[in-house]
Amino acid sequence: MYSFSYHRAADVEDVRAHLNNGSDSKLLGGGQTLLASLKLRLAQPDCLVDLAGLPELRGIRQADGKLLVGAMTAHAAVASSTEVKGAIPALSYLAGQIGDPMVRNCGTLGGSLANNDPAADYPAAVLGLGAVIVTDRRRIAADEFFLGMFETALEADELIVRVEFPMAECAGYIKFKHPASRFALVGVFVAKTVAGVRVAVTGAGSVVFRVHAMEEALTRRFDPEAIAHIRLDEADMNSDLHATAAYRAHLVNVLARRAVRAALN
Repeated sequence: MYSFSYHRAADVEDVRAHLNNGSDSKLLGGGQTLLASLKLRLAQPDCLVDLAGLPELRGIRQADGKLLVGAMTAHAAVASSTEVKGAIPALSYLAGQIGDPMVRNCGTLGGSLANNDPAADYPAAVLGLGAVIVTDRRRIAADEFFLGMFETALEADELIVRVEFPMAECAGYIKFKHPASRFALVGVFVAKTVAGVRVAVTGAGSVVFRVHAMEEALTRRFDPEAIAHIRLDEADMNSDLHATAAYRAHLVNVLARRAVRAALN
């Protein structure tokens, strides 16, 4: 670690003031990624702006046919919420599969999305459901939010306030998890909403992505066997000591079919 200042924000305007004061400030949500980055000196901000004291960034509710989840809502709260279980059970299940109990109780929805780890779970749900990320200044569609590895459409001084998830007729999420970190070696979220069918994949590439060929096939027939023949190009897949590109490409198809079955059950 090294020397930096700490500020516990009083409200959203206070956050904006610190992000615009000319210093290199970082927002602190659950700290599950940022604190580790500080220890490794991968991040060296002048100031940490703690969002823990902002109740307006927490909470889960339904409005206008959508499920609204505050950016500072912990994974464990999403996993245990009767509101989420009743509206989008697959989202509750996904949240319950993130990390371990400590990570689920500390980590937040907004922090996960802002960090945009290529193997994180939440990006698959946000992209798979066609959600909208609401910031302190605008609304960003999921298709426009995830730009690349650890890269999003957020400006340096922009704050995620909440995420608006459209209700799903049915949805399912299945992942093949790393046994230690529980990040997704590959994870697939399949959803059928009034806007159509969407298939989002995390862990397999440099950033979460949709599989349009599967979406088209499932639109014609929402059945696991409708996508059994679809194979992804391994040239677009990640390859590391945990799984080869070919293995990940194979997993996408296997897990997508399982996600469809989960959605139908």
